Amino acid sequence: QVQLVESGGGLVQAGGSLRLSCAASGTIFGINVMGWYRQAPGKQRELVAAITKNSITNYADSVKGRFTVSSDNAKNTVYLQMNSLKPEDTAVYYCNAFIRDRDYNWNAYWGQGTQVTVSS
Repeated sequence: QVQLVESGGGLVQAGGSLRLSCAASGTIFGINVMGWYRQAPGKQRELVAAITKNSITNYADSVKGRFTVSSDNAKNTVYLQMNSLKPEDTAVYYCNAFIRDRDYNWNAYWGQGTQVTVSS
């Protein structure tokens, strides 16, 4: 059983910062990629940022230069530092991870989501 537990969401004014954390726990034999997605009301879920176990990162164009994804492989934890937040960043942010089980299968897991609200 694998769980992803997120923390760090909240309400912030435009221009402010927030840091999200997501820790994976349970029976984990390996993690390939961890990342963050978001879903605003009435919109599809979209990739925000992701990082591989080798620290290769990928960002949505809308957050490049403002958000930074990082990870602590020893703690199976991924972070998202969000600076210069804009009202359009308001969404539920979901942690995602590709985790290997004992049978060498890779499975995608999701966190429960954390609300980020940016006021203008």
